[in-house]
Amino acid sequence: MADYTDGEAQMLPDSEEEFTLSSEEECDSDEERLHFEERLDPAEDFFFDESNNDNDQTPTARQPRRCKRAKTDVKASNLQTTLSWKTESDVDMTPNTLTFLPAREPGPQLSPADVHTPQSLFKMFFPENAVSTLCRNTNAQAAKATANGCKYKWTDVSISEMYKYIGLLLYMNIVRLSSIRDYWRQDFFSVAFPAKVMSKGRFLTISWNFQMSHPEEDEENDRKRGTTEHDHLFRIKPLMDTIRMACKAMYHPKRNLVVEERIVPWKADPEIIQNMKAKPTRDFKMFVLADLSNGYTVDFSVYTGKNSSPTGHGLSYDVVTSLLDRTVLGSGYHVYMDDFFTSPTLLKDLFAMKFGACGTYRDSRKDCPRAATNSLTATSARGSIRWIRDGPLVFVKWMDTREVSVCSTIHSAYTGETVQKKVKSQDTWKAKTFPCPAPVTAYDQHIHKRVHLSEDLLQCYSARHKTMKWYRKVFYNFLDIAATNAFIMHKELYGNMSHKEFLEGLIEDLCVFSKTETPEQTGDDHVPIPGGELTSNARTCMLCKEQGKRQETPWKCKACDVHLCVQLNRNCFQKWHN
Repeated sequence: MADYTDGEAQMLPDSEEEFTLSSEEECDSDEERLHFEERLDPAEDFFFDESNNDNDQTPTARQPRRCKRAKTDVKASNLQTTLSWKTESDVDMTPNTLTFLPAREPGPQLSPADVHTPQSLFKMFFPENAVSTLCRNTNAQAAKATANGCKYKWTDVSISEMYKYIGLLLYMNIVRLSSIRDYWRQDFFSVAFPAKVMSKGRFLTISWNFQMSHPEEDEENDRKRGTTEHDHLFRIKPLMDTIRMACKAMYHPKRNLVVEERIVPWKADPEIIQNMKAKPTRDFKMFVLADLSNGYTVDFSVYTGKNSSPTGHGLSYDVVTSLLDRTVLGSGYHVYMDDFFTSPTLLKDLFAMKFGACGTYRDSRKDCPRAATNSLTATSARGSIRWIRDGPLVFVKWMDTREVSVCSTIHSAYTGETVQKKVKSQDTWKAKTFPCPAPVTAYDQHIHKRVHLSEDLLQCYSARHKTMKWYRKVFYNFLDIAATNAFIMHKELYGNMSHKEFLEGLIEDLCVFSKTETPEQTGDDHVPIPGGELTSNARTCMLCKEQGKRQETPWKCKACDVHLCVQLNRNCFQKWHN
């Protein structure tokens, strides 16, 4: 493997066409703003035009620039129901129980007789054929860059070297430094591992040229911008399809699932970002189907813009139905979600597909009950319950410190459950028991206590490398998904490793390095080693001596056999070798 110095490596400039958007693809639209700033779906939520007369508040979903979210106390005549809200004293019907019939036995789809290491599990998501594609596309991008005048030496990256590169990325998730270059510092504060795996110049040139798709095919796809043939996800498709297929093939989820949003922070301006004006960053949004029992990512999709809703029921509806594939999963699953996804149409259609569902909902959603008779008010006592049943779907409202709205096709309205809440009485806090609807207790148990498990596992050791290429940022997220899913499978099989221990073992295997076998340093390794105590045997720093100073130091360079300072305020060691 060729070695590269900083002088030989120059940063590859980002191509301008990657950030050039046509007017048809501009994402900062009113509909996008509703999706991401207010988490509303124009196809499902009702809004009211502020320019209308106060007495003429007709719902509309197609004037988002001058619209605001409908208030819960506004009556929409075309949705007004004749049903009245019932209380906890009224008996609800017992819903039909869906039989749980998974397509495969839940859990890892691996032979228990085989021994599975962290590396073998990770390579199920990053197989050699996928890494071979990464190498081929990266080499093609490097050849294109050198042909365009980029002046650095390049030798084609191999599969084993690409695995080492991935291992270093995972290592940087555990050992965090402020800059990539700090991992190759050659002073008292240096970390030894990265330099033993790959030189700094080689790591940087691979990073600058890293590609998931072929550059020539990218250019052909870019020429289709502004047309229906343009694929927004073309640059990430090859690896994304491989990982999605592996996520579904290697593990079958248990009964309780969750559909959630996952945000990938981004500061540049590609075409598939979500734009939150209230935030300084422009982010990617991913939609994820995860196993609530352990956080395993079963499937995911990347948001591609407002025109990605084929059914006409809205983005939230299409996301959930696309992730829940009955032929892959089976039937009888219970799916939990938040109020961005929940709608009566979705839950009824999922029930027809043999999926039970439960989620918080908004009163502004189409077909949600708006009956005023016997409804909760701001003065309702804490613990008050109201519910309405519409076929298999039950809507419940519960007064906690504020009104909570949940609908479900899994539960009855109220079956006697209670919760304990702390209330203040005479300047002291005391626990008090309140009745609570079954859908609310189930939602709290699964969502509030378990939903962030998947995201927490990802964020604990996630890749946060800075890059000017949006698709590389998505690649880092793919890497996090693969490593986290591999850990969860290892935990399901053996349960004898922490997350950090698993990643450490994976990194050692990928980088072909063992903690018990320290690689020998060669004479070319410029590292500081103790050269004598600060006594009469101490030597003068070579660089200080050339500058007319006399600074004694006990440190010397092993390769150069010269004494050099390594203090932060006088780091002669780094200056000497630069």
